[in-house]
Amino acid sequence: MPTLLLCFDAPLQSWGTMSRFVVRDTATEPTKSGVVGLLAAALGVARDDTDGIARLAALRLGVRVDREGVVERDYHTVQNVPTTSGTGHRTVVTERYYLADALFLVGLEGEPGLLAELYQAVQRPRWPLFFGRKAFVPARPLVSTGAPGEPVTGRGLVDQPLERALAEHPWLETRPWVRDRAEEQARQGTAPRLRLVIDTEPGDLAGELRHDHPISFAHGARRFGPRTVRVDHLDLTRKLITGDVSCT
Repeated sequence: MPTLLLCFDAPLQSWGTMSRFVVRDTATEPTKSGVVGLLAAALGVARDDTDGIARLAALRLGVRVDREGVVERDYHTVQNVPTTSGTGHRTVVTERYYLADALFLVGLEGEPGLLAELYQAVQRPRWPLFFGRKAFVPARPLVSTGAPGEPVTGRGLVDQPLERALAEHPWLETRPWVRDRAEEQARQGTAPRLRLVIDTEPGDLAGELRHDHPISFAHGARRFGPRTVRVDHLDLTRKLITGDVSCT
């Protein structure tokens, strides 16, 4: 089963799960609804195209957290909001949460023909791509094209199942001082572990429930269902840090 590997890197990201007007939250890794929304934009799938959304949502999702982000809160005021009685207007204080400085390897497993379409689409998207908010655009390409000197990024299509692809893809961190420190820690056996969040069967006893499986993105009729994920951790080895297959 092939897997499509994408790099999600931006100064700010936002992956809402239970957002309302006054409070806009964020998860600490990309949600299924957020990833499907990005893929739909790449292909040009309309918000109310439930069949197109269902085809994308059927892909199995896995996320490797290569750099844990920091949750930040922004203070907003919105003026001239109608009162509930309809007799006037008021100013409303809102709280919006963002994920700063996070870095993710996102894997998708499923229909080979669809994954091939997506590999091409994320390189030449029909509509702009962003990570949860329109202002949060990618800081580097989502996939590798094999061009000389291109930034380190997702490998694109690989002939590996999801778990193996996430476990063997080189670390996406590019800051030299962070890489040097991690390699030294790996030599000493004290390197950090990378968090994994992967779709699993509903009956998995170690599974956790998330309510972010998209059904419709239609305006005024957004709907989501549950999915089950397994949260695990992966040792950050010298092989992952350096990309050298001779490292153990």
